[in-house]
Amino acid sequence: MKTYFTSTIFRKVLAALSGLFLVVFLFGHLVGNLQLFIPGVNGQTQFNQYAQFMTMNPLVKILSVLTYSSIILHISITIFLAIKSNNTRSVQYEVSSGNINSTWSSRNMTLLGVILMFFIIVHMKSFWYEMHFGEIPYQNLHDGEKIKDLHTIVIAAFKNPYYTFFYVFSMVALAMHLHHGVESAFHTTGVRVRQYEKPLKYLTNGVAIIVPAIFASIPIYIFITR
Repeated sequence: MKTYFTSTIFRKVLAALSGLFLVVFLFGHLVGNLQLFIPGVNGQTQFNQYAQFMTMNPLVKILSVLTYSSIILHISITIFLAIKSNNTRSVQYEVSSGNINSTWSSRNMTLLGVILMFFIIVHMKSFWYEMHFGEIPYQNLHDGEKIKDLHTIVIAAFKNPYYTFFYVFSMVALAMHLHHGVESAFHTTGVRVRQYEKPLKYLTNGVAIIVPAIFASIPIYIFITR
């Protein structure tokens, strides 16, 4: 038992489970970001109230700690596995599976991970840091309450063509990372068995295409319409 918890297989399982947890987080984060499609003051107010809720609610704070921990765990384990894979010339990130490993994304998961890690740092500096520690403007509500106006910060960022391009480019990297990563996670955790292979493949393709595409459409929409 002790050998298992120090084995490469166990590390791959941890990488898979933390990755799947982050996929669930992506869905929740996407739902919140969809409010950026709402035009006018109503959209501004709704998004700012959502941002305030996400920073003040105790349960959300606990979920945030779990999310940050999962990101750190996923990055550290996958880096370790990549280094070990290069040293031993074995297949990285997942249990060997022939046709999956023939794709470009499967051969470049480390590169995609580095791009996404850089994106996370820039993204959190642009929004999370500004929301918590930056000199952010306030929105005055009809009842006299003042709330931090993260909406204005987001709109300003996505009106910048360089930031929008960087965001969309990162979502392309996310799509490729998810396409291989989710399928690998299902394989590593033993979920991908023959009778569920087709539905899981459709699920993997759906997650890898739809989620990043919707994320990417938000800055494009703001850049074009604002």
